[in-house]
Amino acid sequence: MTPPEATAPVGETGRMTDTSGLSPERILDVAEETIRRYGPTKATVVDVARALGVSHGSVYRYYPSKVALRDAVAERWLARVSTPLGEIAGSAEPAPARLRRWLRELSGTKRRMAREDPELFDTFHRIATAARGVVTGHLDILAGQLALIVADGVAAGDLVADDADRAGRTLLQATARFHHPAHVAEWADPALDDDFTAVIDVLLRGLGAR
Repeated sequence: MTPPEATAPVGETGRMTDTSGLSPERILDVAEETIRRYGPTKATVVDVARALGVSHGSVYRYYPSKVALRDAVAERWLARVSTPLGEIAGSAEPAPARLRRWLRELSGTKRRMAREDPELFDTFHRIATAARGVVTGHLDILAGQLALIVADGVAAGDLVADDADRAGRTLLQATARFHHPAHVAEWADPALDDDFTAVIDVLLRGLGAR
Protein backbone atom coordinates (compact mmCIF):
# COMPACT_ATOMS: atom_id res chain seq x y z
CA MET A 1 0.00 0.00 0.00
CA THR A 2 1.41 3.40 -0.97
CA PRO A 3 2.21 5.61 2.07
CA PRO A 4 0.28 8.92 2.24
CA GLU A 5 3.36 11.08 1.71
CA ALA A 6 4.16 9.31 -1.55
CA THR A 7 0.75 9.86 -3.13
CA ALA A 8 0.05 12.54 -5.69
CA PRO A 9 -3.05 14.47 -4.55
CA VAL A 10 -5.04 16.76 -6.76
CA GLY A 11 -3.81 20.35 -6.40
CA GLU A 12 -5.89 23.51 -6.23
CA THR A 13 -5.84 23.86 -9.99
CA GLY A 14 -7.13 20.31 -10.50
CA ARG A 15 -3.75 18.97 -11.64
CA MET A 16 -1.95 16.11 -9.89
CA THR A 17 0.90 17.25 -7.64
CA ASP A 18 3.95 15.14 -6.86
CA THR A 19 4.70 14.99 -3.12
CA SER A 20 7.30 12.22 -3.27
CA GLY A 21 10.09 14.67 -2.33
CA LEU A 22 8.11 16.34 0.42
CA SER A 23 9.47 16.17 3.97
CA PRO A 24 9.23 18.24 7.15
CA GLU A 25 12.68 19.71 6.52
CA ARG A 26 11.83 20.62 2.93
CA ILE A 27 8.63 22.31 4.07
CA LEU A 28 10.49 24.29 6.73
CA ASP A 29 13.14 25.36 4.22
CA VAL A 30 10.48 26.80 1.94
CA ALA A 31 8.45 28.19 4.85
CA GLU A 32 11.48 30.20 5.99
CA GLU A 33 11.92 31.68 2.53
CA THR A 34 8.20 32.40 2.24
CA ILE A 35 8.09 34.12 5.63
CA ARG A 36 11.13 36.16 4.69
CA ARG A 37 9.47 37.21 1.44
CA TYR A 38 5.98 38.04 2.70
CA GLY A 39 6.60 38.66 6.41
CA PRO A 40 5.45 36.55 9.36
CA THR A 41 1.92 37.96 9.44
CA LYS A 42 1.12 37.72 5.72
CA ALA A 43 2.74 34.40 4.80
CA THR A 44 0.21 31.56 4.68
CA VAL A 45 0.26 27.79 4.36
CA VAL A 46 -1.15 28.26 0.85
CA ASP A 47 1.88 30.42 -0.04
CA VAL A 48 4.23 27.70 1.23
CA ALA A 49 2.35 24.99 -0.65
CA ARG A 50 2.40 27.03 -3.85
CA ALA A 51 6.16 27.50 -3.56
CA LEU A 52 6.54 23.75 -3.05
CA GLY A 53 4.30 22.97 -6.00
CA VAL A 54 1.88 20.91 -3.88
CA SER A 55 -1.60 21.36 -2.48
CA HIS A 56 -1.95 23.00 0.90
CA GLY A 57 -3.47 19.74 2.11
CA SER A 58 -0.10 18.07 1.57
CA VAL A 59 1.54 20.60 3.91
CA TYR A 60 -1.22 20.10 6.49
CA ARG A 61 -0.27 16.42 6.69
CA TYR A 62 2.92 17.48 8.41
CA TYR A 63 1.81 20.73 10.05
CA PRO A 64 -1.92 20.86 10.84
CA SER A 65 -2.17 24.67 11.02
CA LYS A 66 -0.37 27.90 10.22
CA VAL A 67 0.49 28.24 13.91
CA ALA A 68 2.02 24.76 13.99
CA LEU A 69 4.12 25.57 10.93
CA ARG A 70 5.33 28.88 12.34
CA ASP A 71 6.14 27.21 15.67
CA ALA A 72 8.22 24.61 13.84
CA VAL A 73 10.08 27.35 11.96
CA ALA A 74 10.77 29.16 15.25
CA GLU A 75 11.90 25.96 16.94
CA ARG A 76 14.36 25.16 14.16
CA TRP A 77 15.73 28.71 14.18
CA LEU A 78 16.29 28.59 17.94
CA ALA A 79 17.89 25.14 17.66
CA ARG A 80 20.60 26.71 15.49
CA VAL A 81 21.57 28.60 18.61
CA SER A 82 21.13 25.92 21.28
CA THR A 83 22.68 22.93 19.47
CA PRO A 84 26.28 24.27 19.26
CA LEU A 85 25.94 25.50 22.84
CA GLY A 86 25.02 21.99 23.92
CA GLU A 87 28.32 20.73 22.55
CA ILE A 88 30.18 23.28 24.66
CA ALA A 89 28.13 22.43 27.77
CA GLY A 90 28.95 18.74 27.39
CA SER A 91 32.68 19.20 26.79
CA ALA A 92 35.42 18.19 29.22
CA GLU A 93 36.75 21.73 29.62
CA PRO A 94 37.01 22.97 33.24
CA ALA A 95 33.69 24.49 34.29
CA PRO A 96 34.76 28.15 34.77
CA ALA A 97 36.37 28.30 31.31
CA ARG A 98 33.48 26.34 29.81
CA LEU A 99 30.97 28.72 31.36
CA ARG A 100 32.78 31.74 29.98
CA ARG A 101 33.02 30.16 26.50
CA TRP A 102 29.34 29.13 26.51
CA LEU A 103 28.16 32.65 27.38
CA ARG A 104 30.47 34.22 24.80
CA GLU A 105 29.20 31.83 22.14
CA LEU A 106 25.55 32.65 22.93
CA SER A 107 26.18 36.38 22.78
CA GLY A 108 28.40 36.14 19.70
CA THR A 109 25.91 34.00 17.79
CA LYS A 110 22.97 36.32 18.43
CA ARG A 111 24.99 39.43 17.62
CA ARG A 112 26.37 37.88 14.43
CA MET A 113 22.87 36.91 13.27
CA ALA A 114 21.61 40.45 13.89
CA ARG A 115 24.60 42.04 12.17
CA GLU A 116 24.69 39.84 9.06
CA ASP A 117 20.97 39.92 8.28
CA PRO A 118 19.08 42.33 10.56
CA GLU A 119 15.82 42.01 8.60
CA LEU A 120 15.81 38.23 8.86
CA PHE A 121 16.83 38.40 12.52
CA ASP A 122 13.91 40.70 13.29
CA THR A 123 11.52 38.48 11.33
CA PHE A 124 12.47 35.33 13.19
CA HIS A 125 12.51 37.14 16.50
CA ARG A 126 8.89 38.15 15.92
CA ILE A 127 7.99 34.58 15.00
CA ALA A 128 9.72 33.21 18.08
CA THR A 129 8.06 35.80 20.31
CA ALA A 130 4.65 34.70 19.04
CA ALA A 131 5.52 31.05 19.69
CA ARG A 132 5.67 31.43 23.46
CA GLY A 133 5.67 27.71 24.17
CA VAL A 134 8.62 27.22 21.83
CA VAL A 135 10.53 30.09 23.43
CA THR A 136 9.88 28.72 26.92
CA GLY A 137 11.25 25.35 25.82
CA HIS A 138 14.29 27.03 24.29
CA LEU A 139 15.06 28.96 27.46
CA ASP A 140 14.69 25.77 29.49
CA ILE A 141 17.26 24.11 27.23
CA LEU A 142 19.72 26.98 27.63
CA ALA A 143 19.26 27.17 31.39
CA GLY A 144 19.68 23.40 31.58
CA GLN A 145 22.96 23.56 29.70
CA LEU A 146 24.24 26.20 32.11
CA ALA A 147 23.05 24.11 35.05
CA LEU A 148 25.04 21.16 33.70
CA ILE A 149 28.21 23.25 33.60
CA VAL A 150 27.62 24.55 37.11
CA ALA A 151 26.93 21.06 38.46
CA ASP A 152 30.14 19.78 36.87
CA GLY A 153 32.04 22.68 38.42
CA VAL A 154 30.59 22.00 41.86
CA ALA A 155 31.49 18.31 41.57
CA ALA A 156 35.06 19.19 40.61
CA GLY A 157 35.41 21.78 43.37
CA ASP A 158 35.81 24.60 40.85
CA LEU A 159 32.46 26.31 41.58
CA VAL A 160 30.17 26.76 44.56
CA ALA A 161 26.37 26.65 44.20
CA ASP A 162 23.61 25.27 46.41
CA ASP A 163 21.25 24.77 43.47
CA ALA A 164 22.75 24.25 40.00
CA ASP A 165 19.38 24.62 38.26
CA ARG A 166 18.70 27.97 39.91
CA ALA A 167 22.25 29.11 39.19
CA GLY A 168 21.87 28.20 35.51
CA ARG A 169 18.67 30.18 35.13
CA THR A 170 20.16 33.14 37.02
CA LEU A 171 23.21 33.19 34.75
CA LEU A 172 20.95 33.29 31.70
CA GLN A 173 18.87 36.13 33.11
CA ALA A 174 21.88 38.11 34.35
CA THR A 175 23.43 38.17 30.87
CA ALA A 176 20.23 38.95 28.94
CA ARG A 177 21.57 42.31 27.75
CA PHE A 178 24.18 40.49 25.67
CA HIS A 179 21.96 37.93 23.94
CA HIS A 180 18.26 38.76 24.24
CA PRO A 181 16.88 40.30 21.00
CA ALA A 182 15.09 42.97 23.02
CA HIS A 183 18.52 44.55 23.53
CA VAL A 184 19.60 44.40 19.88
CA ALA A 185 19.88 48.20 19.66
CA GLU A 186 22.62 48.10 22.31
CA TRP A 187 24.79 45.53 20.53
CA ALA A 188 26.59 48.12 18.40
CA ASP A 189 27.96 49.81 21.52
CA PRO A 190 31.81 49.73 21.29
CA ALA A 191 31.97 49.18 25.06
CA LEU A 192 29.75 46.08 24.95
CA ASP A 193 32.58 43.53 24.97
CA ASP A 194 34.22 45.18 27.96
CA ASP A 195 30.88 45.28 29.77
CA PHE A 196 30.32 41.62 28.93
CA THR A 197 33.70 40.61 30.32
CA ALA A 198 33.08 42.58 33.51
CA VAL A 199 29.68 40.92 34.05
CA ILE A 200 31.10 37.43 33.49
CA ASP A 201 33.94 38.12 35.91
CA VAL A 202 31.47 39.19 38.60
CA LEU A 203 29.25 36.15 38.01
CA LEU A 204 32.16 33.73 38.19
CA ARG A 205 33.40 35.33 41.39
CA GLY A 206 29.91 34.94 42.78
CA LEU A 207 30.13 31.22 42.01
CA GLY A 208 33.45 31.01 43.78
CA ALA A 209 35.32 30.14 40.59
CA ARG A 210 38.90 29.10 41.16
